[in-house]
Amino acid sequence: MSYAVIKTGGKQYKVKAGEILKIEKLPDSKPDSKIEFNEILAYGDDKTIEIGSPNVEGAKVEADLIKNGKDRTILIFKKRRRHNSRRKNGHRQEHTMIRINKIFSKDGKVLSEAEKIVKPTKKVEAEVKPKTEATSK
Repeated sequence: MSYAVIKTGGKQYKVKAGEILKIEKLPDSKPDSKIEFNEILAYGDDKTIEIGSPNVEGAKVEADLIKNGKDRTILIFKKRRRHNSRRKNGHRQEHTMIRINKIFSKDGKVLSEAEKIVKPTKKVEAEVKPKTEATSK
């Protein structure tokens, strides 16, 4: 199973094909669009590994953007005792959900590829066969 270590949003992630990640929000990103990560720090599999210094030139990871969203609210409450001073604040961090599709080596060869997702359709079967129970007494 091939993997890659990518750098995005000031953080490093070890990713595999088909994996879904929640990363820092990417600017100018719209749902159902393709994203390429070119800052690959390392890639490999169980037997071999390629490590960059600091990046592996030519390697890339391709992903689909699933959705943009926000985390739960974090409350910040500060109080200074005996001064009748308090402050309440909240923060919701924005994030982007992505699905890793392909991992490319520095030669441009595909190391691993995720399975295609088939979106379910609303198909109603017209024929429903009733179950018949045969009971013998």
